[in-house]
Amino acid sequence: MRVLGLDHGSRRVGVAITDWLGITAQGVGTMDGKDQEKLLRDIQELVTERDVERIVVGLPINMDGSEGPQALTVRHFAERLEGHMPQIPVELFDERLTSVEADRILDEVGIRGPDRKKHRDRIAAQVLLQDWLEVGRT
Repeated sequence: MRVLGLDHGSRRVGVAITDWLGITAQGVGTMDGKDQEKLLRDIQELVTERDVERIVVGLPINMDGSEGPQALTVRHFAERLEGHMPQIPVELFDERLTSVEADRILDEVGIRGPDRKKHRDRIAAQVLLQDWLEVGRT
C-alpha cells in the first residue's frame, strides 16, 4: 500500500511517499500551500499518478500535548482533503519534533541558505511518514 505523507505549512507543504512495499518513506518535494484549491488538485493528481491508498497529514501538537492555532488549521485542511477525495482515507499523525529532526539532518549534510526551508519541509514530511510507518500504522 502506498501512503502519502504531508507536512502542511502556511506557505509550503512538504510531501513524501512510501515505497511500493510500504517499508520506507522518500521525500518527493514541496507544494505551494498558499492556494488551497490548487493544492488540493495537485495532491489529487499525485494520488492518482502514484496509486496512493492513504494520506497521513502531520498534526502540529505542542510539547505539552495541547493543540494551538496551527493544529486547527491542519485539522481543517485534512477535512477539506477528505471531502475532495472521499475514496482515500486521511489520517492525522503527531508531527512533534519532525522539523527539529529535519534541521538536524540538514546540518549533518551541510545544507544552508535559501533552499534550506524547501528541503526542511520535504525532509520533515519524510520523517513524519517514516515515524508513521514504524509506530502509527492503523
